[in-house]
Amino acid sequence: MYRPDHFRVDDVKEMHALMRGRPFASLVSAGAKGLFASHLPTVLKEEGAYGVIECHLARANPHWKDLAEASEALMMFHGPETYITPNWYPSKAQHGKVVPTWNFAAVHAYGRPEVMQERDWLLRHVTELTAQQESGEPQPWLVSDAPAAFIDVMLRGIVGFRFPIARLEGKWKMSQNREMQDRAGVVTGLRARGKGDDLAVADEVAGRAQ
Repeated sequence: MYRPDHFRVDDVKEMHALMRGRPFASLVSAGAKGLFASHLPTVLKEEGAYGVIECHLARANPHWKDLAEASEALMMFHGPETYITPNWYPSKAQHGKVVPTWNFAAVHAYGRPEVMQERDWLLRHVTELTAQQESGEPQPWLVSDAPAAFIDVMLRGIVGFRFPIARLEGKWKMSQNREMQDRAGVVTGLRARGKGDDLAVADEVAGRAQ
């Protein structure tokens, strides 16, 4: 990933926070038929220097066979993102030398996936994934709420992966390359617009301007 110095993030805790906050990732690898991508929920474990990602694919998805033979794969986590109009820059009125851009945060995790097909591992994984995602529900659904025989059938339909992270790359493009007055204009504009990820991006821009 292209990471100019002012957008580069190397802090593992900050990258992990994004990965946990937005656990739905894009998994890309190269196989016999070329590049293949899948989109899937993840669980991040605190193991090793950069962590271990656990995830699963449908057994009917041919991607899992490519991953079983892959030397390396890439998992991309997408943080808050939004369009930035140059109308928010005070410098526009001063010299007009401004253009639109996009602010975003992203983390790329690289590693070699390990196939996990044991029933006990899969059951533990989907139980942890469910607990992670149900934690904010008024009455969290549990895997044990479904009939055991039904869960066994569902487990036979997936393939798990353990993804030890070999390296992490973080990029937070949050107007750090703009003058302070333009950053303030971006924060004001985003908070006024208030759509999608606007408020989250405004907080990021404001926090990095201090």
